[in-house]
Amino acid sequence: MIDLNDPVVRGFLTRLVGEDGLIMIERMPEGEVTDEQIAEASEILLNVVRRTLFILSENKLAICRRERDSSSGWLTYLWHLNIVDIVPQLTKEKKKLTKNLKIRLDFEKDNVFYVCPDGCVRMFFNDAAESEFLCPMCGEDLTFQDNADFTEALKKRIEAISKK
Repeated sequence: MIDLNDPVVRGFLTRLVGEDGLIMIERMPEGEVTDEQIAEASEILLNVVRRTLFILSENKLAICRRERDSSSGWLTYLWHLNIVDIVPQLTKEKKKLTKNLKIRLDFEKDNVFYVCPDGCVRMFFNDAAESEFLCPMCGEDLTFQDNADFTEALKKRIEAISKK
C-alpha cells in the first residue's frame, strides 16, 4: 500500500485533485462504494467527490464499475481506489520535471539578463540595449543580473531529483 503521508505522494495528489480531493482519498471507505457514500464518509461535497473520482480515473488511480438495478434500470457506479499505480505516475512526473529544469538551466546559461532595480522587468541583453538600458516601466537604469546562483541552484535541484 502507498503511504499517503509521504510528502512526494501528498504533493502529487494535491496537485492532481486539490486539498479536498486529498481529504476525500484519506477518508474514502474500503472496497467498492458509491460516490454518495464517499461524500458522506469524507464530508466533502458530492460534486467535488465526483470531479475527484473522474480525475483519479483518468490517471488510472481509481477504478469504476457500473451496475444496473434490474427493477428500476438505474445505473450505479461503484468506485475503489487503485493508488498502487501511482509509482509510474510519479516516475513520469519526475522525468517531466527534470526535463523542464534542464531546459530552464540551458535558457539561463545561454542568455544575459538586465533587471530594473525596482523589480519592474527582467530583459534580455538585446532588449535592454534597444531600450538604452532604461526600464520601460519606470525609467530607472537597468543593471546586469548575475544569475550564477540561480543556475547553481537549478543544477543542485536536478542532481537531487536524479538521485531519488
